Amino acid sequence: MAEAEAVPAGQKSSWGAFLKQLASLSGDLSSMTAPPFILSPVSLTEYPSYWCERPDLFAAIADGKTPEDRAMKVLRWFIATLKGQYTSRNEKMGTEKKPLNPVLGELFFGTWADHHGRGETKLTVEQVSHHPPITAYHIENATKGVTLRGHCAQKTSFSAGAIIVKQVGHAVLSLTPINATAPEEYLITLPSLRIDGIFYGSPYIELTNTSWISSSTGWLSTIEYKGKGYFGGKSHSLKATLTPPGSTTVKHTVEGQWHETCKINGGATFTDVRGPKEEVEVKDLEEQDDWETRKLWQHVSKGIRGGDFETASREKTKIEAREPLNEQRQRRKDEREAGTTWQLKYFEHIDEDPSYTKLSKLFNADKEKQDGYVFRSSPAA
Repeated sequence: MAEAEAVPAGQKSSWGAFLKQLASLSGDLSSMTAPPFILSPVSLTEYPSYWCERPDLFAAIADGKTPEDRAMKVLRWFIATLKGQYTSRNEKMGTEKKPLNPVLGELFFGTWADHHGRGETKLTVEQVSHHPPITAYHIENATKGVTLRGHCAQKTSFSAGAIIVKQVGHAVLSLTPINATAPEEYLITLPSLRIDGIFYGSPYIELTNTSWISSSTGWLSTIEYKGKGYFGGKSHSLKATLTPPGSTTVKHTVEGQWHETCKINGGATFTDVRGPKEEVEVKDLEEQDDWETRKLWQHVSKGIRGGDFETASREKTKIEAREPLNEQRQRRKDEREAGTTWQLKYFEHIDEDPSYTKLSKLFNADKEKQDGYVFRSSPAA
């Protein structure tokens, strides 16, 4: 796509300034302000909903009869989440968009209703840090006994005309199988991203490197990501291998394009995400608290969706300058000076996540330990 087609006429000067700033900066890019036309109308706080846009697959994990079967169901569900997480904005809006930066304490709640006995699935998200931006989330299907908790942050840099994103954090899926005496856990690490097409104002994402799903039963999924390069290859490609406990011999291999279909062991279809997904259900705006995502950003989102970038920019500035946020910033400053921390509402920070420490030993993890966020069943006052 040519720049003239991708960048609105009224935004070319700001886009040019953005590119100059991008090319000149070194280190993390998270503090940069993008031109309004490249912004998504959705806050980053909503992104954890992508984990469960196919709630049937999430619920079905509990139906696995053996550790091997459940490990395969976790892998199937995980691959099916990738399209929503990393390419859905391209399909809806033409190009990848930069999400709105959440404010500290921003909240998002959603549900997927019970259909055909799969159980209701509930989502709770909280922006637990602003510098650096960290989003914590908890997804639970109580009927099936399946829970996902995790947190994510991004470290971004610019290299060879692309934005490189290292996702920081992890997720832990847990369930208690029928007739089991202890819960089963799956540590899920996050892929890295490469965002190309920047200079044309038409960015798109490719996943890179390797991620893992490590089970407390010993089953390990290793997922390698590859994209379309200068010398060929298909976009959004992956190869996943599943190995049994105590072995490096591959039992199952899944290959394909994660935004369309993947096959297992060269034969049967393993995932097919070309069909419709289930959007998360959210309360009407008038029922939401002022700090819930869609109510907080409603006027910014309306401006972006309508192409009224001047209004979007003005409303975004209002949010960033509003009095409660100024009080929030002052409180954070006071807390730093007093050696205290911001009081989280739905999550509790832990310096070391024991699930990560234990399950990361099954693969070549970047770190031996990571911190984490534990969900509070009752919100803090």
